Amino acid sequence: MFDIGFAELLVIGVVALIVIGPEKLPRMARTVGHLAGRLQRYVSDVKADINREIELEELRKMRDSMQQAASNFESSVQSEMTKTETELNKSVEAVVGDPPPPAAEPANPSEIAVEESKKPEQAKVG
Repeated sequence: MFDIGFAELLVIGVVALIVIGPEKLPRMARTVGHLAGRLQRYVSDVKADINREIELEELRKMRDSMQQAASNFESSVQSEMTKTETELNKSVEAVVGDPPPPAAEPANPSEIAVEESKKPEQAKVG
């Protein structure tokens, strides 16, 4: 960040010793060190937050692309299934000749049970 060599640091130290004085210089150096540490931690926290946001944005983009690929795959499979079903129905019609009759409605299971329970009674009566 800054290009400060040993000679520059020595000049800064001598000027600080003259301006601040030998009694206050250690306390001032300690305070400056604490402030520099806080500044460094703050900068590293901001960098970490920015990196997390960038990674989160990349994950969102990846998620969106995966969802789009999945929906494309689903629609292609659905269209192939429809196409295959249509071809299969045409083949069955060609073999049979007439279209198959519509399937009868399945009976209600409770009605089947009632009809079966009536059968033994009819056998006893008849």
